[in-house]
Amino acid sequence: MRNVRAISVVVFSVFLLSACAGAGTVADAFQSPNKQLASGIKSYDDGDYQTALITLKDAQQMGLEDKRDQVLAHKYLAFIHCVSGREQLCRDEFKKAIMIDPTFELTPAEAGHPVWGPVFRGEKTKFAQ
Repeated sequence: MRNVRAISVVVFSVFLLSACAGAGTVADAFQSPNKQLASGIKSYDDGDYQTALITLKDAQQMGLEDKRDQVLAHKYLAFIHCVSGREQLCRDEFKKAIMIDPTFELTPAEAGHPVWGPVFRGEKTKFAQ
């Protein structure tokens, strides 16, 4: 009986962990998309770009309903890609954000950033044409 209970616990744990494979941690799998978004932004602000990248993508996959939240996730993903030297992925994320909300703009401080500012302006110009 003890062995059956132990095996059941192991099987359930493996099932739970496999269901959460893309979520980073088991606790993350039970968060709402909006909490994932907030967690991703916090990781970004803390300089933990790898965790932020995973968490922001998880939030997108979970289904961010509000368009502003969708744009926000794409914006931070663009920032991460730009500072990591992945300019094409940065462009792609800005393009996705602009397609969701054509009125999307960076804050003045963000727009003045030497790495992603020019990339964003280039995508806005392409979209306007």
